[in-house]
Amino acid sequence: MPSFLNVDASLTGRRWVGPTMDEDRASEALEQATGLPAPVCRTLARRSVPAEEAQSYLDPKLRDLLPDPRTLRDLELASARICAAVAKRQRIAIFADYDVDGGTSAALLIDWLRQQDRAATLYIPDRIDEGYGPNDAAMTALAREHDLIVCVDCGTLSHQPVAAAVGAGADVVVLDHHLGGETLPLCTAVVNPNRQDESGDLAQLCAAAVVFLVLVDCNRLMRERGLRGPDLMAMLDLVALATVADVAPLTGVNRAFVRAGLAVMGRRERLGLRTLADVAGLDTQPSSYHLGFLLGPRINAGGRIGKADLGARLLSATDAHEARSLADMLEQLNTDRREVEAQVRDLAFEQIESRDKAAPLVWAAGEGWHPGVVGIVASRIKEATNRPSIVIGFDGDIGKGSGRSVSGVDLGAAIQRCATEGLLLKGGGHKMAAGLTVARDQLYAAMARLSELLGKQGAGDLGPADLRLDGMLMPGAATVELIETLEKAGPFGAGAPAPRFVFADCQILFAKPVGANHLKVTFGDGLGARIDAICFGGMDSPLGPALTGHGGKRFHLAGRLEVNTWQGRQSAQLRLEDAAPAS
Repeated sequence: MPSFLNVDASLTGRRWVGPTMDEDRASEALEQATGLPAPVCRTLARRSVPAEEAQSYLDPKLRDLLPDPRTLRDLELASARICAAVAKRQRIAIFADYDVDGGTSAALLIDWLRQQDRAATLYIPDRIDEGYGPNDAAMTALAREHDLIVCVDCGTLSHQPVAAAVGAGADVVVLDHHLGGETLPLCTAVVNPNRQDESGDLAQLCAAAVVFLVLVDCNRLMRERGLRGPDLMAMLDLVALATVADVAPLTGVNRAFVRAGLAVMGRRERLGLRTLADVAGLDTQPSSYHLGFLLGPRINAGGRIGKADLGARLLSATDAHEARSLADMLEQLNTDRREVEAQVRDLAFEQIESRDKAAPLVWAAGEGWHPGVVGIVASRIKEATNRPSIVIGFDGDIGKGSGRSVSGVDLGAAIQRCATEGLLLKGGGHKMAAGLTVARDQLYAAMARLSELLGKQGAGDLGPADLRLDGMLMPGAATVELIETLEKAGPFGAGAPAPRFVFADCQILFAKPVGANHLKVTFGDGLGARIDAICFGGMDSPLGPALTGHGGKRFHLAGRLEVNTWQGRQSAQLRLEDAAPAS
């Protein structure tokens, strides 16, 4: 199809792609049938929402979308064992991953148990000293002191550590979502929608969502015994945070989880999240953007470059002084993390400039690169190259790396395949993100094999990422009311991108750098209507020089609309992502 507004190469080098003819027709039909604003109808048409389902889509109800938990294999075994541990007042340990998904999963269980006057021991491994997932020493030590160990966001591939715990006398339940192998650990239950014997219908769930479904069934068991379980709806803030931070697609039940969870978070009832939001300067109603880019990175910071359990402890905190102390530590660690990340990012980009960026896999490896930031850097490389990307930090002869993928390319399966072939010491994950451990003398062979496997999935055929646009707007049409209506089609994120609009043939009224490297713009249509725009990092891209030195030229401006709140006043603002000369 022809490029939108004939933009084949924007200022950032992207081709603009507008709605298809089918989407245009569907949007017009939706507008006639529902009376909704045209931009909203364009958003719904892109998601193939029929007119009769438009209202329910704009107001999703979790009760309508929540699957029956017992469709997951082993779930009844898991919930029964957890409830038995509570009833018998047994000693419970939680072994969690060190990222947001692991921390929220642990906090969910801690909160649920605490409301029944039951405590649990929290164990989160150190990223550098212990690495990802259960290990023999930790599991054996926990088993000696506990009757039940619940592994969350990890454990599916941990055959030997789970066996060590069982051999030491503890029962083990695994609640995970990472890709499973041909065999499963021998334990009480492995609940994982990405087990190879699962249907795949719930493969998009993060670990916290799996934990939530288990707790739904636990509450069901309690009701059958005449008991009232904890309020699970009040825990959806944690599920929402994990879903967004783990980049799970915001479709189906995930969308309902996040929508409901944001409403819970807006009530500011969870001490840890409220304190962290205050420290981070979040003074508006939270959105999926805030979960992914404001709160998530701070909770992750402890596991990346600090003490691994800080995030989970904050999320489950009940003492205000402790919560403030933990939030302050995470804020400082997040600042430190950004500095470490910048150093590794610069070195990694230097490497990839000397490699074939058109290859199916783009990768970089370096000595002493901190394992806590390699995943973030891989994400930056993926965004810049539109290719699956891996970044590895070596300590001696062993390298630990993390990868990020693009839509339609299953990186986790490719990494797991290389691990089974012996090219990697360890590896696994899911479609969009995965981790690996590699010996130095196998590095080039492993990367070549991964590139070959990813090429067979089509990664090598990907060109520069097109910019997908939902249509055009005039500056005068961009109102707070329109944006609030558009937000009902959200939340937006992975698998459900926010609608992106073009303001065509606009006059640049004001443009200047702000902050370290951002760009502030005011533009109008020449007829009196004007709108402000912000482009984060814009001065580090071609947008900054072109728009600040516009010389009176007119531009097409593309981005996502948002409400800007300043001193109690609200106004429409464009999150500027791209631009192209109007002629």
